[in-house]
Amino acid sequence: MGKNKKRYLPLLPERPLSVPIIDNHTHIGADPAPASGGELQQRYDPEGRILMPVLERTLLARMADAGVRGAITSGCEIPEFAHTLELAKRVPNIWAAIAIHPNEAAMHAGISAASPDGLTHEFAVHHREFSLDDAIAQVAQIAQEPEVVAVGETGLDYFRTGEAGKAAQKESFRAHLQLAKELGKPMQIHDRDAHADVVEILQRDGAPEKTVFHCFSGDVKLAEICAENGWYASFAGPITYPVNTQLQHAFDSLPDELILIETDAPYLTPVPYRGHPNAVWGCVYTAGFMAQQRGYPLEKWCEILNRNTFAVYGI
Repeated sequence: MGKNKKRYLPLLPERPLSVPIIDNHTHIGADPAPASGGELQQRYDPEGRILMPVLERTLLARMADAGVRGAITSGCEIPEFAHTLELAKRVPNIWAAIAIHPNEAAMHAGISAASPDGLTHEFAVHHREFSLDDAIAQVAQIAQEPEVVAVGETGLDYFRTGEAGKAAQKESFRAHLQLAKELGKPMQIHDRDAHADVVEILQRDGAPEKTVFHCFSGDVKLAEICAENGWYASFAGPITYPVNTQLQHAFDSLPDELILIETDAPYLTPVPYRGHPNAVWGCVYTAGFMAQQRGYPLEKWCEILNRNTFAVYGI
């Protein structure tokens, strides 16, 4: 998208879903100085790191207008933890997932080098203040809170972290895996260009009872492995992109009972708003595509998504 093109959040659908659903993975921010009444707002910039105000309505009102009954927001680096937990404690129908992102794990381990994405990732203050062990200890403490319904997103990312960071990512992933099992909570996995190693670690260490591949990006082979092991696949906007036939085939090969839905907002916006920042209500468009791909009425598909969400998170 050209630099001069206006970027905007997905428009609300003409009518809300008749069976409201939950976005099981997103990243919600609150305006640090809301105009009035402490209203919850969502803010995005083109990079997705600093969030632009949604001025017309609160996030919850827009969710209701779209037919989204709740969301799990992920805090996956230390500066996000306090806000993510506070948000889940304060706002009805918002829950939290907490973890150290795999790219963050490499930074906490002191590794910042040119990565496969062509960028050099610079250390922040929290990377220097907390070792990887200390960072994971922060997760372990906060993840005990009842509003934290999942450990995530954790896993492996070989796109943004080079060879030197792989060991730290694996160490972090295995520690989070053990934590999820100790707490009896679901684990949300970030798996980018690392399918074989993620599966190897899950099978070697033993996966948590409820294991979710957040923003599933695998092929039919990985989908079949998930089905064999009872692991869940959560799909976001990329499944709606016409070019992603491999991802659509993977979706087709999975049983209904192992599929979840998410936005990963402010990223991965579905068609017809691809290229714009995403928002929680964007999952409505993804749900519509999934139902059509499955050959189900939208209402029936949303009922299936709700059953699966409850089976994993109890919400």
